[in-house]
Amino acid sequence: QVQLVESGGGLVQAGGSLRLSCAASRRTFSTYAMGWFRKAPGKEREFVAALSWDGSNTYYADSVKGRFTISRDNAKNTLYLQMNSLKPEDTAVYYCGADSRNLYSDVWESYDYWGQGTQVTVSS
Repeated sequence: QVQLVESGGGLVQAGGSLRLSCAASRRTFSTYAMGWFRKAPGKEREFVAALSWDGSNTYYADSVKGRFTISRDNAKNTLYLQMNSLKPEDTAVYYCGADSRNLYSDVWESYDYWGQGTQVTVSS
């Protein structure tokens, strides 16, 4: 069992930045591929970014490519999402997930564990 806790969400103006963190409860964090998804009101859940267990492979949704950066610090059992040049359409609840089976994945059902989410609101 891996518990994940997201933090770092908040209210920011368009063009601003936020850094989300996802703290994992177990040292086996380093064996999991990790990812971020988001869910906006009235919209379907959307893949944001993912990376492999060692961080050497990353994968981004086209909508965030060039603006968001996913990274991890296995020594701290923590996943990050640096979000720059934020847009109102980035407003959503952001969730981090841990995947024990794939190098990285953009499929929600691939993930074994999820955090409770953190709200990001971008004002225009």
